[in-house]
Amino acid sequence: MPDGEEPMYPLTDLDLARRLEGAEAAANIALVQARAGLEPEVGATHIRVEGASAMFDGPDSPLTQTFGLGLSGCVDAAEFEALEGFFLSRSAPVHHEVSPLATPDVLGQLGARGYLPMEVSTVLVRPTSLPVAGDGSVRVRTIRPEEGPLWSSIAGAGWASEAQGLADFVDALGKVMVRAEGVHCFLAEIEGVPVATGSLCIVGDVALLAGASTIPSARCRGAQRTLLAARLEFAASRGASLAMMVAHPGSGSQRNAERQGFRTVYTRTKWRLRAPGSAAP
Repeated sequence: MPDGEEPMYPLTDLDLARRLEGAEAAANIALVQARAGLEPEVGATHIRVEGASAMFDGPDSPLTQTFGLGLSGCVDAAEFEALEGFFLSRSAPVHHEVSPLATPDVLGQLGARGYLPMEVSTVLVRPTSLPVAGDGSVRVRTIRPEEGPLWSSIAGAGWASEAQGLADFVDALGKVMVRAEGVHCFLAEIEGVPVATGSLCIVGDVALLAGASTIPSARCRGAQRTLLAARLEFAASRGASLAMMVAHPGSGSQRNAERQGFRTVYTRTKWRLRAPGSAAP
């Protein structure tokens, strides 16, 4: 990028939504495939129905859902039934992560079929070429093959204070992430001690950033900022022009992302199929 030239942010349109939702779907599919190899008894698998990617990682996994519903055109009853059958046949809830750029008829069909909104998330992007100043006291590197347990334990420790049992969940998910094809796991160290984690999955020209976690004793020392700088440089060197991350609306994660040049492109909604006979909340 020439000196003085501002990096280009993409327009928020259907093409961008397809790129972003497709990237997250591909990253989650990589995790599901890793689960299938690591724990075949779970029955982890995925399918694609008219542009929507559905993945199963166990009934209680946050990976068990769809991405891309309604981004390739109208979704008819048969396609809804195929997606619902994929989950219900595995005794799993039916969850669809739906972009606001999906075809307008999808919302009406979700309501008519008994879905309820259950969660919202903010999708943010920034050019990988936009510089981020890391902290010189923090060293960031990709993990070695044998360091999978270390990475997942640090990731879990970073979330331990957020909710009871969350550390164990993140630790278990981390064991899958470090085995997933195309997922790159990074460690941040201060004085040689691992203190923070981050991950990256590149799909086409989009780099999905996730796995951010810092142990409580090392917070506010620049570890996540330096991890971001290292991952952006890594992604740009491999042809990714756009970085993506997802955060809870108004959260500290979103505010931190915005401080580092991320911009909100849309807020999407996760919908859950109401169980037969259940009352609306």
